[in-house]
Amino acid sequence: MFSALSLGLRVTALALFLGTGFVNAHEGHDHGDQAAPLPTNVLPRGEASSSALQLVVVANKDRLTLYLDRFATNEPVADAKIEVETPNGPVPALAQPDGTYSLDAPWLPKSGRADIALSVTAGDDIDVFSVSLDIPGDADAGERGDATDWSGTKAYVGKMLAPLMPVTLGIGLAAGFALGRRRYGRRVLLIPLAVAAATPLFLDKGLSHEGHDDGVQASPAVSAGQSERAQRQPDGGLFVPKFVQRIFGLRTLVSGTGSFQRAVELPGRIIPDPSASGYVQTALGGRLSPPPGGFPRLGAVVKAGDILGYVTPPVQTIDVSDMRQRQGELDQQIAIVERRLARYEQLAASGAVSRTQLDDTRLELQGLKDRRVSLDRVRREPEALVAPVSGVIAEGTPVAGQIAQTNAVIFQIVDPQKLWVEALSYDALNGLQSATATTADGKTLQLAFRGAGFADRSQAIPIHFAIEGDTSGIRPGLFVTVFAANGKHRSGIAVPRTAVVRTANGQEHVYEQPSAERFVSRPVRTEPLDGDRVLILAGLKPGKRIVVQGAELLDHVR
Repeated sequence: MFSALSLGLRVTALALFLGTGFVNAHEGHDHGDQAAPLPTNVLPRGEASSSALQLVVVANKDRLTLYLDRFATNEPVADAKIEVETPNGPVPALAQPDGTYSLDAPWLPKSGRADIALSVTAGDDIDVFSVSLDIPGDADAGERGDATDWSGTKAYVGKMLAPLMPVTLGIGLAAGFALGRRRYGRRVLLIPLAVAAATPLFLDKGLSHEGHDDGVQASPAVSAGQSERAQRQPDGGLFVPKFVQRIFGLRTLVSGTGSFQRAVELPGRIIPDPSASGYVQTALGGRLSPPPGGFPRLGAVVKAGDILGYVTPPVQTIDVSDMRQRQGELDQQIAIVERRLARYEQLAASGAVSRTQLDDTRLELQGLKDRRVSLDRVRREPEALVAPVSGVIAEGTPVAGQIAQTNAVIFQIVDPQKLWVEALSYDALNGLQSATATTADGKTLQLAFRGAGFADRSQAIPIHFAIEGDTSGIRPGLFVTVFAANGKHRSGIAVPRTAVVRTANGQEHVYEQPSAERFVSRPVRTEPLDGDRVLILAGLKPGKRIVVQGAELLDHVR
C-alpha cells in the first residue's frame, strides 16, 4: 500500500509538470506586450494612423464599426469615403448619423487574426491603412466575457493561480518523493498539499481544453454601448473607447515649444468707465416724485438729458408764513398800482399826466406781478433729476414720496459697452504690454492699459485697464483674474488652461494620448501665460498629443 501511494503521488507530480507546460504553451498571447494591454470585456479592435488621420476598427460579430478622426485634434471626420478590401472586392463603409462608419463583414473569421486593408479619402487627405484584429475563439471569449458565469470564474481563478503553479509543483514533487521514505502518518498530511498543487491546473484546464463542452459558452456578442466603457488600467493609464471619447468631446493638440512673454497674475474687478457712467443726485434734498412716465426701472436705457424724477424741497412752517405775508403785500401793491395805472391812462389823454409817468407805472405793475409768480414757483416747482450720460440704469430704487437726503445717489447710470478693469498689484509693474482677464466662467477679455495709481490703496497699487471688444455678460463688480504681460520672455510649451487638471493634492497634470484609445497622465509644472493659456515648463516633451478639451472628464475615470 505504501509503494502504491508513493507511486501515485509521483505520477500526480509528473502530471502537474506536464499540465503546467501545456497551459503555458496554450495561451498564445504575446506577454512581451504588457505596456498597454487591452482591458477585458472589450470587443476586438485594431487601429492605424497617419500624419493626418486616425482610424479605429471595432468588430462585433459579423459587423465592423469604424471611427475616423483627425490625428492632431481628435476631431471626428464624418464626410470621408472609406473602402474596405473584402474577399469579394472593395466594399464602401456606410456613414452613420452618429459620425461613425459601419460595414457587414460575414467574411470575418470566428477566431484568430484578421488583417483588413482600408482606403480612406477625407478631403485632400488620402491614406491606405492596414488594421489587424485579434478575434478570440469561444474559449477566449468565455475568458474575456461573462465573469458571473461559473466557467468564466473558474477560468479566471485558474488564470490568476497559474503563476504559482511552479511553486506548488515543486512542493508536490518533494512531497511525492518524501512520502516514499517516511512513515504512513506523515504521508497522509502531505496528500492534501499535493491535491492543492493540482487545483490551479484543473481550474485552468476548463479554460485551456478546447473543444470540450464543460459549460463554457461563447460570450454573446454585445453592443459597444453596453460592454465597453472608459476605465483606468493597472498601470495608471486610461482606456477610453472611441464612442466614449465622442461623448466626452475630447480634443487634442500636438504640443510644441516656443518663446512667450511672461505674464503676471493679478486680482481684479470690473468697474464702469469713469467717462461713460454717472450718478444722479439731489442737491437740496426733498420728497421724490416720478416724471410723467414713472421712474425708470433697473436696466432701462436712458439718454443724457432725460428727466428721471423730481425732488420737491420741504418748506418749513415759518417759511410758509413769511411767504404768505409776502404774497399778501405783493397782492396789495399790485392792486394799488393797477388803480393808479387806470387813473393815469384817463388823465394821459388830456395831457394832465405825462407819457413817462404812464410807462413807469406800467413797468412797476409788471415787476410786481413777476415777483408774485416767482414766489408761487418757489413753493410749487420741484428740482428735476437729469441723466448726466447715456447708458442703462445700473442701480437705483426710488419710491414716490420718499425723502431723499442732500447729495444722495438716486440713480447710477453705466454704459455697458464701456467698462474697465481695476487690478491690484503689490509690486510696481513697469513696461506693461498687453493684458487679458478671465472671468469665473472662463470668458477671456482683451485689455488695454490705461494707467496705474501713484498712491497705494490697501497696500496695493491700483492699475486700470479698458476692456476691448465684446462686453456682453460682463457687469460692474464682477471679479476677474488679470494676466499682464511684462515684456520678459520664457520658453516652454503653451497649452490651453483647460488641458491642465489639478489633483486633490494640488499636483497639476495633463493627459497625453499615445494611441487612439489610450490616455496617460503626465505631471507638469506650469506658470500663467495669459487668460487662455498656461506655459508648461517641465514634465512634457514637444510633439505629444495633449487633451485640451474634456480633460476634467478623463480625470474622473476610475
